[in-house]
Amino acid sequence: MIAYASRTGNVRYIVSRLQLPAFEIEENRSFTDPYLLFTYTDGIGEVPSKVKRFLEQNGNYCRGVIVSGNSNFGHQVFGAAGDAIAAELQIPLIRKVDMRGFSDDYTAIQDFYEQCFGKERVG
Repeated sequence: MIAYASRTGNVRYIVSRLQLPAFEIEENRSFTDPYLLFTYTDGIGEVPSKVKRFLEQNGNYCRGVIVSGNSNFGHQVFGAAGDAIAAELQIPLIRKVDMRGFSDDYTAIQDFYEQCFGKERVG
């Protein structure tokens, strides 16, 4: 399962292209199964507040993080939310995706997902 947060639509677009089981993060949702987190980076390298709140309740089940960002903001802040989450939860940073990403990003995400959960597809 992929739990995701999307502000501009880039993350939502990528998740739809991956065709993997997924749900969009909602307030006060408790989740008790392992999942991968896919988030955007807020501000200048910050974890979005809705993602922080979700992880406070569900962080124990997160097995890896994927982050979307814009590399035009510079290497120091590109995907920094993913770096922060990976360090805090001590989980792998699977991929930093620039905007809507490229085919090698999709392949890397799918490969990691299959290593964790098998070949579970939707649609």
